[in-house]
Amino acid sequence: MKKNVPTALAGLAVAAAWSTCSAQSAVTLYGIVDEGVTYTNNQNGHSVWQMQSGVASASRWGLRGSEDLGGGNKAVFVLENGFDPSTGNLGNNGRLFGRQAYVGISMPYGTVTMGRQYDEVVEMLARIDASLQWGIYFAHAGDVDNTSGSVRINNSIKYASPKLYGVTFGGLYSFGGQPGSLSRQSTSSAGLSYTVGPLYLATAYLYMKNPYQAGFDSTAPKNLIYSAYVPAASSWRVIGAGGLYAAGAITVGAEYTTTRFANGLNNADVSFDNYEANVGWFVRPDVLLGAAFVYTHGKLDATGAKPNYRAVDLNADYLFSKRTDVYLSGAYLKAGGAASRAALTYIPTASTTPTQIAVRVALRHRF
Repeated sequence: MKKNVPTALAGLAVAAAWSTCSAQSAVTLYGIVDEGVTYTNNQNGHSVWQMQSGVASASRWGLRGSEDLGGGNKAVFVLENGFDPSTGNLGNNGRLFGRQAYVGISMPYGTVTMGRQYDEVVEMLARIDASLQWGIYFAHAGDVDNTSGSVRINNSIKYASPKLYGVTFGGLYSFGGQPGSLSRQSTSSAGLSYTVGPLYLATAYLYMKNPYQAGFDSTAPKNLIYSAYVPAASSWRVIGAGGLYAAGAITVGAEYTTTRFANGLNNADVSFDNYEANVGWFVRPDVLLGAAFVYTHGKLDATGAKPNYRAVDLNADYLFSKRTDVYLSGAYLKAGGAASRAALTYIPTASTTPTQIAVRVALRHRF
């Protein structure tokens, strides 16, 4: 019996050490599956019924982890995959971890991460944007300003501050990775937010050189509103600001962004200004209603043309539980000025007329 005591004690020591490590380290598997049916009144002249995934939330799975290093420091990582449950295909142009892939250190005075990440426009402004709250159909003109996070930043190093008196700030720089040129295909971004009680205010900036290669994988964006201007652009600049106020069951948001593609058409700039107002209302704990209006005004310096777009978006969400809900979305876009065709974000093909309407019913589950 005595001979077994050291063995038992050793076993207890190993178990205790394992338990301590488990308490100090954690890895979480998480994800969202969003699948439903969408009706569009006009895609290239025809009405269309189609299965679509990832509208209210992009379908994804990921791994998130941390390890306690002591002294308030932690190693952190995220690996996040995007996929299409309609077909099982990978999203984000076939990347395994195309949504996010980074590793870093979290410290009492801030967090530094490296990898494929979101810029500060997404970090600071997305929570105000209706597209994050209710779906990608609500994005500004095909997500021309990246407030919906369509573009992630490769080869980036990023700093996020702790909150101090309600203020947080962050910055990102991406190395272009081009031999002989430090700045070609590089990206820089900065953002600032302030939270006090029910009020959230934020501003952010993004500047990307050679965006066609650096941000769009040498593939023109699918939305015709700005797809023609990305391949020739020498830079892509976004500046935005907005605020969100929560009053009990009701939230009200407003946002402004300005986007410029330098040398986007005939060696001249192309710009888009976006104005958004949105409101959300929890009618009861399991029913959320949302509405948004977005006005986009464009200008082509080379020709003087001024396209504009008006969008009205509605959403109703019923929560079966904290993890499962069903939603009904409707989006209406009207082109005006120099624009003759409407093109809702994430609808595969533009309308042949100045208007396009999409209605969707879908199921979403989080795990």
